[in-house]
Amino acid sequence: MVDESRVRRRTVLAGGALAMAASALAACSTGARTPQRPAAPHPAAGLPDIQFDVARFSAPEQSSPTGGPFVMPPVHTVYLTAALSRSPGPDDQRELARVLAALESRYPFGAAGLMTFVSYGLPYFRRLPGGLTGDLVSAHLPRLLADPSRSVLEEAAPAPTDVHPDNPGVTKQRFTVPVRIEQNDLLFTFRSDRATVIQDVLAWFDGSGTLAARPTPSPAFAGLLTVTSSRHMFTQVGLPRSVAEQNRLPYARFIQRDSPMWMGFSDQQSNASGPPAICTFAGHPSARLTTAEAGDYLDNGSIQHLSHVILDMLQFYDMASPDTPPSDNGNFTKRVQYMFHAPAVHPGNPDQLTDGGGPSFLPAENRGPGYAERTAQGIGLPRGERRMGHLSTLQRSSRAPDGTPMHLRIDGPGFDVLDVPDGSSQPKLHFSVFVPTADFFARMRHSQAAVDLARKHRVAEQDNGLERFLTCTRRQNFLVPPRRHRAFPLVELAD
Repeated sequence: MVDESRVRRRTVLAGGALAMAASALAACSTGARTPQRPAAPHPAAGLPDIQFDVARFSAPEQSSPTGGPFVMPPVHTVYLTAALSRSPGPDDQRELARVLAALESRYPFGAAGLMTFVSYGLPYFRRLPGGLTGDLVSAHLPRLLADPSRSVLEEAAPAPTDVHPDNPGVTKQRFTVPVRIEQNDLLFTFRSDRATVIQDVLAWFDGSGTLAARPTPSPAFAGLLTVTSSRHMFTQVGLPRSVAEQNRLPYARFIQRDSPMWMGFSDQQSNASGPPAICTFAGHPSARLTTAEAGDYLDNGSIQHLSHVILDMLQFYDMASPDTPPSDNGNFTKRVQYMFHAPAVHPGNPDQLTDGGGPSFLPAENRGPGYAERTAQGIGLPRGERRMGHLSTLQRSSRAPDGTPMHLRIDGPGFDVLDVPDGSSQPKLHFSVFVPTADFFARMRHSQAAVDLARKHRVAEQDNGLERFLTCTRRQNFLVPPRRHRAFPLVELAD
């Protein structure tokens, strides 16, 4: 059992990014509950080679009367990015393998204990002998089936609605912050229902020498690894409303009490994400996008995209200022169209604002790749209206031909000061997703922005999904290798 007071004292001493993560965890812990979950499978049954194939180690599927089946992930997630000072060698690989094994020996693998994923950015692969074009990387990094000259791992690019020189004229109402394409070597993803578990892990990384109250040598990388950022994500029914009330946010009473997300609608529907295998390089019977085959070094690997998004919640409720009430554009029937499909998928309550104005859990219906363009043309909408929902635009390219989603998201709310111009804490979306290739994610993100359809059919900015409410300040693509090669992949094959 973790001594919570000891963990708090120790993490206060941690500098920089580790301290920021510990602080964010502590700030949200007061409103969070520790769920009662069934026991995870016994470790003897084996852990998944697909690192993110963790459904059986999390909560069972639940059902909402208004939204159908959904699954609640671990309450707390910390994304820890890191840079390397040199190329890792065999000793470093053995040490990272020891570190990961220690985490899983001290804490049971699962939402009730700890789940850890490790991913690698392009800078890591450039450090390997020969770099990206050398024999080592070229022989093992899968290529696109549609264009074998391209790798599955390409760097993230600004999305069409990001603030960036590539998008002249794109601004945001309150947070006009240019997006940064990050250059981290590693990404650690730590997930647990208990904030104290992740705090304990962070303190251990910072040199505490204890893990789960047992003496355990802290990671010893000899100056190899420097933490560059930390981001705390929390996902639980009612927690955004609790954080909003705790911080006296001006729109707190408008946030749905049952919502696990800032914008009042659940993003955890079971049918909104694909099976883990479809997100891997080796693929799935419904789709395979790469040259990888079963048995290859990176067969069960995938691409993990990580981005950091500031949410303009005042604009979402169409509040001109913190003291100004929402306009009709902040009503439930408008917001549900921004999030899902047009026309409104649910009429909401007579009071369209208080407690969200309607239900949080609604079905994530697949209306096909052409639905967004139909509503952009006004088909099926009241006369004169042209509108596109976030889900409609996403479905333009997010699914296999048979309708199976080809992505698995692990996104959720945050509340912190990272990248906020005035240094205030603001609602965040910490977005991460597993996809089969970087190219697939780029196409999916362009589809979601739907700038092409908005221009073609003269859809007003205020009627195009969620884009105007989102300011993405950081993006990066990582390769998440199979579990069997998660510790500095390919190092053991280098000459």
